[in-house]
Amino acid sequence: MKKLFFIIILTINCYFASNSLVLSGVLSVTTADSKVEYKKAYFAGGCFWCMEESFDKVKGVTKSISGYSGGHIKNPTYKQVVYKDTGHVEAIAVYYDPKVTSYEELLKVFWVNIDPFDANGQFCDKGKSYRSVVFYENLKQKKLIKNSIINIEKKFNKEKVVTLVWEFEKFYPAEDYHQDYYQKNFLRYLAYKSGCQREEILNKIWN
Repeated sequence: MKKLFFIIILTINCYFASNSLVLSGVLSVTTADSKVEYKKAYFAGGCFWCMEESFDKVKGVTKSISGYSGGHIKNPTYKQVVYKDTGHVEAIAVYYDPKVTSYEELLKVFWVNIDPFDANGQFCDKGKSYRSVVFYENLKQKKLIKNSIINIEKKFNKEKVVTLVWEFEKFYPAEDYHQDYYQKNFLRYLAYKSGCQREEILNKIWN
């Protein structure tokens, strides 16, 4: 599990602080030329460091934020989410330009970066906080999610997709040291990712 990598491989001393910011809706950014409205989408696919890296590569995505969602505790910390039963999962908020990409395209990116058949977590990270979840904010998104699950199950001969589908309520950003972790701590991140064999497992599933 990831916490084992903290101790044995990554040797990270973690300090936890809660963050009460809640993200939802549409972000408006005014530039010298025009006003751009960025939409947001919410996904959980195990380690939020890895999910950040996956979505940051997508054209039209301006940024992604690691955090927690789906639970009953307000302003949770990493320690609470991983070691206690808060109901939260590690999730990301993806900011994107709807003129460049779409929710449907982001959904495709999500699926090929997770194992949709693992109900116990993702890769080497097991437990409730590492379950895969797609969050929807409206009926259109919910329909797109349901249809994508049907298509995946057809592709894999009706093997059951166990990724959860939850209505989005609130998103709590994770502690600062988690944000852009894959960039700020590149070598440690690679050690973690390699130890989890994330890419190898994804290649076996999707290629």
